[in-house]
This record gives sequence, structure tokens and C-alpha cells, in this order.
Amino acid sequence: MAADAIRVNLPATPAELSSLVAGQAVLLSGVVFTARDATHERIAAELKRTGELPFGLVGATLFYAGPTPAAAGRAVGSVGPTTAKRMDAWTPELLSAGITAMIGKGARSEAVRRACAETGAVYFAAVGGTAALLATHVRSAETIAWPELGTEALMRMEFDEFPAFVAIDATGADVYAFAPAEWKKVRP
Repeated sequence: MAADAIRVNLPATPAELSSLVAGQAVLLSGVVFTARDATHERIAAELKRTGELPFGLVGATLFYAGPTPAAAGRAVGSVGPTTAKRMDAWTPELLSAGITAMIGKGARSEAVRRACAETGAVYFAAVGGTAALLATHVRSAETIAWPELGTEALMRMEFDEFPAFVAIDATGADVYAFAPAEWKKVRP
């Protein structure tokens, strides 16, 4: 990770995230919650039923990942980001309800980009294919809800300088939208 990476403590408020700029390298530390497809479906159902995010998720960061069981003296064996676009159907509603940041891999929909701009939320992208390395940045992991979902259960994790990039910032600037044009400019 670049020496000039910005250190970000999680959870973070939209005001704390507002200075981040799409494309910046970050090191994430603090509490995140894993949530993949099945977990998103259940969180959304609880939100619809009660009108509130369950399990104290207001202000939280969701990490789109399904960690493997603890191994090699680590809190998790491996944990890599999953394709974020799969969560796009639920994301605008969850951001409006109070989720402030997300971590995954790959581009997001226009609806998610707009929702980030409207709520001040941020989408961080982590590098896929590095799950064993990323696991070394997880200090603790515990299942919070839905253990029957296995690796898709809602888990609380604590990060220590987890490497990522700001993919969509709080203004809605999207690195996946502007990076290809920038790359073409520098390419001979």
C-alpha cells in the first residue's frame, strides 16, 4: 500500500468520510460487519418489518465478504471482497437507513453512486484474489446473527490497517467511471 495512504477509523460518520476522495488509498481500522447476499436480504427484511437497521448497524460499515473459519493463528483463515454489484438492489435503502460505508470489489450501479452522494456514504474497494493476505489485517471476528448462513452470517470484525481504495466518495465521484479515461491519457 502506498506510503501516503489515508488512515480511516471505522465506524465513521458521513462528516468524517467527507474529506476522502475517489482514488485515494486508505488503511481501514476498527469495526466492520460482513454482509453478503443472504445477509442483505435479511437485513432489508428486518428494516422493512421494524423501520430500523437491526443489530446496531446504524453508522456501520458493511464488508461484502464471507470469511473462512479461523486458521494459522488468525481470527479468520481468509477473507476477500466479493463482487459488490450483487448488493446494489439493497444498497440505496440501507444507506438511507444509516449505513455509512461499504467495502467490496468492482463497480457499482448509478443508483448506488447517487445514494452515496445523497447520504454522504463511501464505497471502498479492496483488491480481489488477496484473501489470505487481507486476513492478516483482521484482529477479531465473531458471528452476530444468522449462523445458519455459514460464511454469509452477519459477523462483526475488527480491522487493523486493512488496505483498500476509495471507489465512490461522499460526493458521488466514482473511480470506476473516471479511471478508464485517465488511464487512456497516460498510455502511449
